[in-house]
Amino acid sequence: MRGTRQAEALNQVLADLPEFRSAQDIHAELRHRGERIGLTTVYRQLQVLAEDGAVDTLRDETGETLYRRCETSTHHHHVTCRSCGRSVEVEGPAIEHWAEHVATEAGFTDIDHTLEIFGLCPDCAGQRS
Repeated sequence: MRGTRQAEALNQVLADLPEFRSAQDIHAELRHRGERIGLTTVYRQLQVLAEDGAVDTLRDETGETLYRRCETSTHHHHVTCRSCGRSVEVEGPAIEHWAEHVATEAGFTDIDHTLEIFGLCPDCAGQRS
């Protein structure tokens, strides 16, 4: 799908959506904009973009995979508000060292990992006060 009108439309939607969204949400937005694209195609292209590092993925509290355009090409993690969905990219050198240490102790090499942190952003926490 790269280089097609559909790929360009998907890239534009991803650029316009600041928060993580499900493939179904992204598909619905594409359809709302008049794009004729199948949900399976959206899933496939999102998977390719994730493998290429162009989009970030995370699993929400229900286990659904969510997508967002990646803002950096370096390895990073996210802190995501479980109320409004706002997400901030963070680096965590201590996490990297810990993951490497745990894997090495278990005899593993060539490791990779993901870490998803959920909480309340300052705005949502303030609303609960």
